[in-house]
Amino acid sequence: MPPGFQPRRDGGPRAGATLKDLKNSKNVFRLFKLIFKEYKVNFIVVLVCIAVSSITSLASSLFTRTLIDDYINPMLSSPAVSSLFSGVGIGPDYHPLAIALVKLAAIILVGIVAGYVSSLMMIKVGQGTMLKIRSDLFTHMEDLPLSYFDSHSHGDIMSVYTNDVDTLRQVIGNTLPSLFRSLVTLIATFVSMIVLSLPLTLISIIMAFLMYKVTTSLGKLSKKYFTERQKNLGIVNGYIEEMVSGQKVVKVYCHEKEVLEGFEKINEDLRSSVYNANKIGNVIMPINNNLGNFAYVFLAIVGAVIALNGWTSWYLRGLDGSLLTIGTLVSFLTLQKNFTRPVSQISNEINSIVMASAGTDRVYALLDAPLEVDEGKVLLVNVSKDGSEVAARTGSWAWKSPSGELTPLKGEVSLKDVDFSYVSDKQVLFDITLTAYPGQKIAFVGGTGAGKTTITNLINRFYAIQDGTITYDGFNVSEIDKDSLRRSLGTVLQETKLFSGTVLENIRYGRLDATDEECREAARLVYADSFIRRLPQGYDTLLSADGGNLSQGERQLLSIARAAVANPPVLILDEATSSIDTRTEKLIQKGMDSLMKGRTTFVIAHRLSTVQNADYIMVLDHGRIIERGKHAELLDLRGKYYELYTGNQITA
Repeated sequence: MPPGFQPRRDGGPRAGATLKDLKNSKNVFRLFKLIFKEYKVNFIVVLVCIAVSSITSLASSLFTRTLIDDYINPMLSSPAVSSLFSGVGIGPDYHPLAIALVKLAAIILVGIVAGYVSSLMMIKVGQGTMLKIRSDLFTHMEDLPLSYFDSHSHGDIMSVYTNDVDTLRQVIGNTLPSLFRSLVTLIATFVSMIVLSLPLTLISIIMAFLMYKVTTSLGKLSKKYFTERQKNLGIVNGYIEEMVSGQKVVKVYCHEKEVLEGFEKINEDLRSSVYNANKIGNVIMPINNNLGNFAYVFLAIVGAVIALNGWTSWYLRGLDGSLLTIGTLVSFLTLQKNFTRPVSQISNEINSIVMASAGTDRVYALLDAPLEVDEGKVLLVNVSKDGSEVAARTGSWAWKSPSGELTPLKGEVSLKDVDFSYVSDKQVLFDITLTAYPGQKIAFVGGTGAGKTTITNLINRFYAIQDGTITYDGFNVSEIDKDSLRRSLGTVLQETKLFSGTVLENIRYGRLDATDEECREAARLVYADSFIRRLPQGYDTLLSADGGNLSQGERQLLSIARAAVANPPVLILDEATSSIDTRTEKLIQKGMDSLMKGRTTFVIAHRLSTVQNADYIMVLDHGRIIERGKHAELLDLRGKYYELYTGNQITA
């Protein structure tokens, strides 16, 4: 397993569910509430159709009693039949039987139509619910803080969208209709059985209770394995996602064998947990079926003895006082099959719902994850030359307070006594104090992990500071609307990210309303135009796989062009030219100087040659600013900056 890979350690599905387990699955009921809220009418229609379908199916079973006792037996004992067998007379009158069969066919047809309508409506309910859940997930995800993605692997988050949402789809599309159908069938069948025969019904209840106990007892043995299954599934997805994105690194260091060994281990863990869970779960239905068959045979023997001997005791009769006839027995045995099957199905469906609760919990864990807090009310607006607010983009900005007062954007950013920790027990920044005045270029230099990128992340409000203040033109950044704050900060990240689409579309991502010519002008400004024109379709060249068909330097040029087309009042350049050769860097620097002119700019650089013209250079070491000043001043100090610039270590 690669360094730094941290699988999720949350729960998974559960087996061997009881009604108590179902009651404790709060998120399952949240899902049911969502379904009923969004598709109330559709869901009621589905339930009605399922009830009609179940009752019409029951009617065919009850008709067996009528068919045998009221039609077949009378016809077999009628004189017409006796004469027919002796070769004399005419056959029996089938007209009443034909009418009864036509009525039964009509009832069954109604049940078929109701079943089809319920299936059709359930598809609409299920897919519509999945559409809303996926939309809610994505909408919520877009408002989550970066800290959430720092603590959750991308593959595990993807598993929520795929495996866990698919689990919900199965519950909605299959489990819920089956559960309701089984409940209706069970209740209607139970009432019918009591009406037909009390003693046989009592035996059926005992057998049904035995089946329920077997189901829950066996299922409980596999609880921990179903828990491990979902957890291991997230681990496998996270590992695959990480290996796919890191294939180049794997091949560079010839770690194919080690990666394969790591995958085989977690893949075997997944296989083992699935096998152990299903090994027990898959025997539940065969055992229940055999118990049902045993009950069927036993009831047939008991009922035949009662019916053939003509016993008439009150306790051997049905609730309606009728005797146990052959027709009643045949009808009861058919009902008994319909009775034991729903008992088994209800147990299995409750089991499935509780097992799916792990997927439901993971979905709602993402939906319930705390959103990025934004209490800022100060907005960034465009202003005309006379300082009044306008809708069109003018290149001039102002801050609009909740009272409507406009304050011209100058670009003065100040940090005072800022302390910050990503995690509570490890402080990253200590007492950071600095001020960037309008139009100044502030450079951050220092070793890896010194806190340079963290400072710019705090200016963007990607994370909340623990102590101190950060102000922007006199406003505390916490008072500024986050969208407005980030629109005012053009950021070129150290890690470039390109999206599927054309080169032009990727540049336009910096400002979606930019024209084609503005995008091309931005590319020319940062000297990206020449290499873009050499691409097969120029600006219309399609990029895929995060721009895999471009070099790292070319990808970084597009990121810089993206920031250029945004034309923001403040720039943050995080190693913006780290992947570009020295010659190209000199050309880009001219464009960058033009872009930075009149703008407050924060530059993070390891190449100190790129920050020599900065107004102030902040030297960081282990989260503290240990030196500050201009290039020449810092060299004269012969301190840390001197060491970084010359490569010569100063000894006391």
